[in-house]
Amino acid sequence: MMAAGQAAAAGASVILLERNERLGKKLAITGKGRGNLTNAADIGEFIRQFPGNGSFLYTAFYRFTNDDVCNFFLAEGVPTIVERGGRVFPQSQKAADLVEAMKRFLLRQKVKILYGRRASTILTSENRISGVICGDEHFQADAVVLATGGASYPATGSSGDGYLLAKELGHTIIAPYPALVPLETAEPWCKELVGLSLRNVTARVMLNGKLIAEEFGEMLFTHYGLSGPIILTLSRVVVGILEQKRQPLIYLNLKPALTPEQLDGRLLRDFEKHARKQFKNSLVDLLPQRLIAPVIALSGIPPELPVHQVSKTQRAALREALTGLPLTVTGKRPLCEAIVTAGGVSVKEVKPATMGSKLIEKLYFAGELLDVDGNTGGYNLQAAFSTGYLAGRFAAGKE
Repeated sequence: MMAAGQAAAAGASVILLERNERLGKKLAITGKGRGNLTNAADIGEFIRQFPGNGSFLYTAFYRFTNDDVCNFFLAEGVPTIVERGGRVFPQSQKAADLVEAMKRFLLRQKVKILYGRRASTILTSENRISGVICGDEHFQADAVVLATGGASYPATGSSGDGYLLAKELGHTIIAPYPALVPLETAEPWCKELVGLSLRNVTARVMLNGKLIAEEFGEMLFTHYGLSGPIILTLSRVVVGILEQKRQPLIYLNLKPALTPEQLDGRLLRDFEKHARKQFKNSLVDLLPQRLIAPVIALSGIPPELPVHQVSKTQRAALREALTGLPLTVTGKRPLCEAIVTAGGVSVKEVKPATMGSKLIEKLYFAGELLDVDGNTGGYNLQAAFSTGYLAGRFAAGKE
């Protein structure tokens, strides 16, 4: 949508071939339906947040910045706010407002939108774009922007068509795999915590006793294991370990803000407050109710033990459970459930200053179809807007 609108704004006659029956199906579900459209971080941080070929996006981020994105939506009647972690959302908290803003932009720029069109072939003549075939329809074109998305959430239309179209034109496709994806765990008690969200915790990925990666923030228990922002960010590393047929562990520190001494002091105060209760009823101020049983089980302390009988050694075991709750990662959710797809069109064959193909003249790429993927927090949508902006402007021949 950004590429089409920008190309039209630059003076081109533009047709947007939309596979779905409506625009923006994937945009409408971003940020859990709230629309995390970008992040307030600086450009350097944006590059760092893209473990998959972040440096390739340097020019795109500079040409169409996060401020530009916010100003774009403000001009379309959608003011934004910045939340925890620099995440930027519409003030309305509705991703649907972003979709409507994009539609207004396209209509104002007189982009012709054709719904239910699934491109099957991109035509070339003498190594230059000449048109697109959709079923029985043949569209002549001087330039084509390929912006079909990756292979995650295929119900939104991004089922990997773009990989086939690009490959037919000679482009190298880095095998797609899930970059931000929920993880499956072995522990049965996880299923009893479905829907429980934890904030301000630290998750550490360990392999053979060695720390591989860690993240601080929010996570979520699911019926199959773990999800939420910090888990999704760590999943890229975890998937790599799993692909090597190795067994990673994730340890949760439920109280990362406290030193061991501070945590011990907190436990002593809670025990004193609940001195006449059993141990299992003494942690209600410290933990969510459903998390108490797993922590107690891991600590090895008898649940019915009177609180005043908990020994110093047992208290140390409880501290260890609170700061290192272990979870055995057994797998990842399928690619279709990934938030973002890694892999895609090799960036070695795309000009970073224009998003143009190095192989086919007047062919351009934008968004997740490219082999770039960022962490959660609005970074990937910014990449879509920035690459779409560049691709559209240069496809129109006005840059």
